[in-house]
Formats: sequence, C-alpha cells, structure tokens
Amino acid sequence: MVRIKHRYLLVNILYPEPPKSQPHQPLDIPDPVSIHQPTSDELTPQLLAKAIRDQILLMYGDYGAGVTSTGLLVKYLSPATSTAIIRCSRANYQVVWAALTYMTHLPRLPDQEKLQPCVMQVIRVSGTIRKAEEEIIRRARAAILKARRESQDGERVVLDQLLGPDNKGILSNRPERDEVLESGIEDVQDDDEDEDENQQAMDEDD
Repeated sequence: MVRIKHRYLLVNILYPEPPKSQPHQPLDIPDPVSIHQPTSDELTPQLLAKAIRDQILLMYGDYGAGVTSTGLLVKYLSPATSTAIIRCSRANYQVVWAALTYMTHLPRLPDQEKLQPCVMQVIRVSGTIRKAEEEIIRRARAAILKARRESQDGERVVLDQLLGPDNKGILSNRPERDEVLESGIEDVQDDDEDEDENQQAMDEDD
C-alpha cells in the first residue's frame, strides 16, 4: 500500500494595522501584542481553506488547484492566538507555502465592513502534527516573555490585564527563547523519521 506523506505548515496570522480602539480597551497595547491580535471567531477552518485554494488557483491556475486538491486541510485554527496548522501533501507543500506568502487579506467575514489586511507567516514545516503543536507552545511562551520584557510600566499593566499577572514567576523562571522566534523554518528530517517509525509500528500491529 502506498502511503501519502504530508507536511504540516504552522502559520501565524499577523495584522499590520492596529486594532480599532474601543472605550473599554486601553490604547497603549505593546507592538508584539498588537501585531498578534486575535482573529474574528467568524473565521472557520473551512473559510480559511477556501481562501488558500482561491489563492493557489490565482497564482498557479488549474495545475496548482489540481495538485493540491487532495490533502489540503486546515487541521487546527485558533482565533484567540491567530495560529493555524495546515496539512498538505509533501510533494506540493511549497505551492501552498507560496500561496500563503502572497495572501494579503482574509476573506470578508459577516462581522467586518471591509477586507482585513493580514500577513500569513509560515514559521514551521513539520512532518508530523505533534511537532507543530509543540512549536505552538514554545513560540507562545517566547512571545509572552518578549512582550513583558519590552513593555514599559504602563504597557506592563495592560499585559497583566490581558494575560494575568506573573505572580508565581511561572514565565520568568523559564529560559528566554528569543531564538525560537527568529530561527525560521526548521529541518523536517527528524519529523520524517518519527512519521516512518509510527507507520512501521502500525504496520507491525496489523
């Protein structure tokens, strides 16, 4: 039996425009928090997948739509953290990656008056979804540490309101992993080995 190998793209949805201020919200939100603002709950995995397919069709025509039609799936989408994990075939993951890079806005949602500009940042390519999930946790921790360190006194109060005070030192006691945010795409060879080992174990059980 031929096994189709996949790639899992970990994507951050970034918003270059600051959020609209509301009376009950503070205005001095730190930049690391502002650019990682939450996504509307109206954005579903199905809508995001359709937007990616439309961009692939726009860039690569029927060829791109054909080679990515099977296997392209949004496995995880968190509006709160604006993070997504997108599964695609290993043979054509670069097509999906390129389409994400050239996406400049999300689809228009019911709660929006106009298209919202965004940047789709691919931060990890993995051979297993487990590796992508672990990377989400590492990067979330590093982002919180960076925002706390760079914030001023007034901004630190805002962070405490958004994230909760760090009274127990849970975050401050952990190593600061700025290199995690700047390391770029990591090698996926280890992920392939994990995937192969899992598949061999399944075959032996059968």
